[in-house]
Amino acid sequence: VQLQASGGGLVQAGGSLRLSCVVSGSIFRVNALSWYRQAPGKERVLVSRLSIDGSTYYADSVKGRFTISKDTAKNTVYLQMNSLRPEDTAVYYCYVQRNRLLPGNWGQGTQVTVSS
Repeated sequence: VQLQASGGGLVQAGGSLRLSCVVSGSIFRVNALSWYRQAPGKERVLVSRLSIDGSTYYADSVKGRFTISKDTAKNTVYLQMNSLRPEDTAVYYCYVQRNRLLPGNWGQGTQVTVSS
């Protein structure tokens, strides 16, 4: 499985970005589609997850600002990020877990920088 993330960039605080992650192969029955982020000097943390049952998870720090979604026809998962803050600056990674009993696959990361 290969994942290609894109959509990062430099944006001013209050702005928006939409990240995309194109997955090789169908995402129709994928167990979970997730976005993580890693800020400089910090651990990689879960930002949002879309589970196979349609439920979503958002880290408290992004609730109400970020939205995860998918387009099954395009094998793509998105992360719409609104009202961006400087503390959202990080490398964002997509993660796809096809089977809940097996490790998933990581994308290569896309840099998001939010200026104050």
